[in-house]
Amino acid sequence: MARIAGVNIPTNKRVIIALTYIHGIGPRAAKDIATKLNIDHARRVQDLTDQEVAQIREAIDSDYTVEGDLRRETAMNIKRLMDLACYRGLRHRKGLPVRGQRTHTNARTRKGKAKPIAGKKK
Repeated sequence: MARIAGVNIPTNKRVIIALTYIHGIGPRAAKDIATKLNIDHARRVQDLTDQEVAQIREAIDSDYTVEGDLRRETAMNIKRLMDLACYRGLRHRKGLPVRGQRTHTNARTRKGKAKPIAGKKK
């Protein structure tokens, strides 16, 4: 099992699909990495040599922000908005949708399970 950026990559999947298991690397970035290192897109992770795995690891370390660093950066950006008390920060703080979605109905993912209001039923 190959370990890249602190993530165990599944061995029986194609290289491009396996690289997307790393937080911060999507299908596009995975294809770019494989193309840059001349790795065939159809190859499986188990068929890679140790040298190729090392090349992938170096390419990711040098060109991409991934895993813990990316999560920390995202959290800091959200915290900055909350500290500024701008509209987006207030929405984050209240746990409501941030990007202008309606909240009268829907928005259950952000708001959580519906809470009954006492004395409403007749």
